[in-house]
Amino acid sequence: MQGPQRPHPLSDGDPPLELTTFVGRSAELAGLTDALAGARLVTVTGVGGIGKSRLASQVAAGWESVSGRVELAPVRDPQFVEYAVVEALGLTDHTSRSPRQTLLEHLAGRPVLLVLDGFEHLADACAELAAELLRKLPDLRVLGVGRRPLGLAGERLFPLAPLGEDDAVRLFTDRAREQGLEVADGPAVRKLCRRLEGIPLALELAAGRLRALSPAQLLQRLDDRFRLLTAGSGPQSVPGGPPARHQTLRTAIGWSHELCTPAERLLWARLSVFAQTFDLEAAEYVCSGDGLPAEDVLDVLSELVCQSVVTREESPAGPRYRMLDTVRAYGAEWLEAIGDAGRLRRRHRDWYLGLATWCELDWFSPRQGEVAARIEAELPNLRAALEFCLTEPEEAHLGQYLAGSLWFCWVGCGRLAEGRRWLTRSVELESGYEQSRLKALWVLGYVAILQGDTVLALRALRECREQAERVADATAVAYAEHRTGCLALVTDDMARAETLLRSALARYHEIGELNSNVLMGQVELAMARAFQGDLADAVRLCEDVRRVCEDHGERWARSYALYVLAYAAWQDGVQDRARELLAECLRNAHAFHDLLGSVLALELLALVTAAQGEPAEAARLQGAAGRMWPSVGLPLFGSAYYNAPHERCEALARHALGDARYEECVREGALLERAEAVARALQRGAVRPLGSLPSPRGAASADRAPRRDAGPRRDTAPPRGAPSPHRPAP
Repeated sequence: MQGPQRPHPLSDGDPPLELTTFVGRSAELAGLTDALAGARLVTVTGVGGIGKSRLASQVAAGWESVSGRVELAPVRDPQFVEYAVVEALGLTDHTSRSPRQTLLEHLAGRPVLLVLDGFEHLADACAELAAELLRKLPDLRVLGVGRRPLGLAGERLFPLAPLGEDDAVRLFTDRAREQGLEVADGPAVRKLCRRLEGIPLALELAAGRLRALSPAQLLQRLDDRFRLLTAGSGPQSVPGGPPARHQTLRTAIGWSHELCTPAERLLWARLSVFAQTFDLEAAEYVCSGDGLPAEDVLDVLSELVCQSVVTREESPAGPRYRMLDTVRAYGAEWLEAIGDAGRLRRRHRDWYLGLATWCELDWFSPRQGEVAARIEAELPNLRAALEFCLTEPEEAHLGQYLAGSLWFCWVGCGRLAEGRRWLTRSVELESGYEQSRLKALWVLGYVAILQGDTVLALRALRECREQAERVADATAVAYAEHRTGCLALVTDDMARAETLLRSALARYHEIGELNSNVLMGQVELAMARAFQGDLADAVRLCEDVRRVCEDHGERWARSYALYVLAYAAWQDGVQDRARELLAECLRNAHAFHDLLGSVLALELLALVTAAQGEPAEAARLQGAAGRMWPSVGLPLFGSAYYNAPHERCEALARHALGDARYEECVREGALLERAEAVARALQRGAVRPLGSLPSPRGAASADRAPRRDAGPRRDTAPPRGAPSPHRPAP
C-alpha cells in the first residue's frame, strides 16, 4: 500500500487544470520566458479566465531550474500564505520556527522559480513575503499570477491579452472535439469567438453548450444576454462599469448560468462552499436537500462537467472535482443572494467533522495510507472548516474537536507547524465543552514535544491533566500522562519516563483504548528500557507492538517499533537484520512524510553501515541526516541516549577515514536532498521479508501489552452538539 503523495521537495507543484490541450500563446510563452530571464519578479496580469495560470504553468514546466507553484485561491487567512508556499515546495519543518525562516533556509543558494498564483485577495501579504525572499535569496525568481500587480519595486508586468481570432476558433473547436462533436470553422463560430473577445474561459463555457445548441443559437442567446447587460438589468450589472473584458466574462458566465436547469443552478451555487477540490460523496452530502435529492447530485454534477462549469481530475485519493475561481465566485454570489450561504457552510463543516472522525479511526487500520492521501487532498476544506469553527460564535468546541482529531495529520504526516497554529488558536477559546478542549490540549502538548518546545509542552500537558482529573475524564488523564512520559524520555529522565509510560499504558488497558497512540506509548517504554540496558524487555515490548500492528494493518507506529528492534539487533551484532528493519522503517516514515522517523532511521543506518565496513558511506548518511535535523528540532533531541549511536558511528568512521576524509564525506552527504538520501540508503541493502530473518532475544508477551479486543476509542465520538454526517469512506 502506498503512502500519501506530495510534491518532491523543491519540485514542480501540480499544474492547475492541465486536462485539456494548451492552445496558441507561442509568442506569449516566449515573451514570458524572456521576461523572467531578465527580471527576478514578473507578474502576469489580466482578467479572470484569460489563461494566466495555464500560461504560467507552461513556462514553469519548461524552466531550466526547479520551480514550485503555489495555488493561493483557497487561502483566506493572510497568515497562511507562508504555510502555503512551504507546502507547495514540498518542505517539511517540525520545529517551532516560522514558515518564513524555513523558506529562507531551504531556498538559500538554490535557483528556484516560485509561482504565486491567484494572489489578488492576499496581495499585501504576498508582496511583503516576496519582497523579503527576493531581498535575501539572490538565486530566487518569482512569477506572480493575478488580476493586479504586487506593487513591488523592480516588478516587471506582463499583461496577458485575449487569444487572437484564429487561436480562439481553434480552442473552441478543440473543446468541441473533446466532447465528440465536430464543429466547422465558419462565420457563426468566428463571430461567436469575436463576441467572447477571445477569453478562454468564456470560450470553454460556450463550447460546453454545443451538445444542445448550434454555434448560431449560442451566438443569438449571447447577443440577447449582452443587450440585457447593456440595459443594466440582471444581477450581473455592475454600477460604475467594470472593464469591458470583465463585463464580457461575467456576461458569458451569467449567460451560461441562465442556460442551466434550476437543479444545475442550485448545485452550482452550493458547490461554491468547497475550498478547492471535492469528491462526489462530499457533494452529495453537503449540496443535497431542499430541491436537490442526494440521488440526483451525480447526474446534475455530470451535466456541469459537460458544460465546463466543473472539471474532473484524478488524484492519489481518487476522482475529484474542481470549479475555477471565477466560476466559484459567481456561484458564491448566488448562494448569498438566495440566503443559503450560512446553512451550506454549516453542512460543509459537518461533513469534514465526520471525515476527520472516521479518518482518525481508520488511521489504525490497513487503510492508513489511503487515509493519509485522503487527508492530503482534503486539507483546504479541513482548513475552511477549522476557520469557520474558530471564528463563529458557539462553534469553538467543534474547532477544538476537529483540531485534536487531526493529530495523525499533524504528527504522522509531517504538519507539526500548521497543527500547532490551529491547536493554539483552539485552546485559547473557552468553549464550555471540556472533552473537546482537553483533547486539543494533549495533542498540542504532543506537537510541542516533537518541536522541542519543552515549556509549551509542560504547560499544555499540566493543564490537561489537572482539568481532566477535575472533570473525571479518564481518557484525557491517560493521554496527558503518556505524553508527559514521552517528554521525560526525550529529556533523558529515563526512570520517570518508565514510571509515567507504564502508568499510562495501564490506564489505556483499563479503559479499553487501543490505537496508534497507545502502541507508540509501548514503543516509547521499550526505548526507555533499551536505554537503561534491558534490551530483552525492549524487544519483547516491540515484538508485541509489531504483532498488533500486523493484525490491524498499522504501519506508522510499527515503523518506530522496527527502529527499536533494529537498535537491539545492532547491539547484538546482527547487522544484516538491523539493516533490513531500518530499511522498512525508513521506507514507511518517508512515505508518510514523517521527518522525525526518517532522520532517526538514517542515523542508525549510518552506524550499521559503519559496523559493516563502509565508513565513507556511513559519513555520507550522517551528513544527510545532519541536513535534516534543523527541520526537526534539536539534533537527536539533545539527548545523550539518542546521540550515542551517532557518536559511535562518527568515532568508527573518523578512525577508518581520518578527520579530513570523514569531513569531506559528511559534506557530500549534506548536499543530498531528502528523497535522494532516502533512496541512497534504501539501495544499499537487499530487501528480504522481515519474517525470514531470525529474531534476537526472543519475543514473549510484553509487560502490560494493550488489549487486542479493545473496543472503539472513546475520544473519537463527536462532542455534544456536533452533527453526525454519514460515514465518508476515506
